[in-house]
Amino acid sequence: MVSTLLEQLHRWGFTRAGWLDNRHGEWWLLAQLLLIAAHLLPPWPTPESLGVDWPLPLRLGGLGLLLAGLLLALKAGLQLGSSLTPLPQPMPGATLVTEGAYGRCRHPLYQAVLVCSLGVVLALGSLLHLALLLALALVLGAKARREERGLADAHADYPAYRASTPAIIPGLPWLDWRTL
Repeated sequence: MVSTLLEQLHRWGFTRAGWLDNRHGEWWLLAQLLLIAAHLLPPWPTPESLGVDWPLPLRLGGLGLLLAGLLLALKAGLQLGSSLTPLPQPMPGATLVTEGAYGRCRHPLYQAVLVCSLGVVLALGSLLHLALLLALALVLGAKARREERGLADAHADYPAYRASTPAIIPGLPWLDWRTL
């Protein structure tokens, strides 16, 4: 099992040197994972400590968004198949997927992470988690831009796809740079 995991990490492009010099975008992945893990922190400040009675419909809506984001991530990951990699550097020979979730936006996995994060914000009513959502949007926007340079180099039809399909969130300049 350990050898299988090591083989997969190697296939994705992970190396000891890459963690030191960020050659395949390892630092972007690390930032993303730290921000996602930070969502496990308790709410701060709690709505109650601010004198706010956080409405049950917002809490339930947040849980619904979290579930929707997880389902979107599963769907997008399955659609990528063997082209899936956690690093922003595309794997050599990977197929460009432009249908399904990838026909709606170029980075549905990043969109799913943001939907999950928004769900946590709404479920908890936490300013800390709102800050984590905003930080995650910055990191994923930058990570996607790095990824797209590699995709454009690897796939001649990527520029046309980029021009016609939103990046992460349609209409938000940091998350859909077609509008810039």
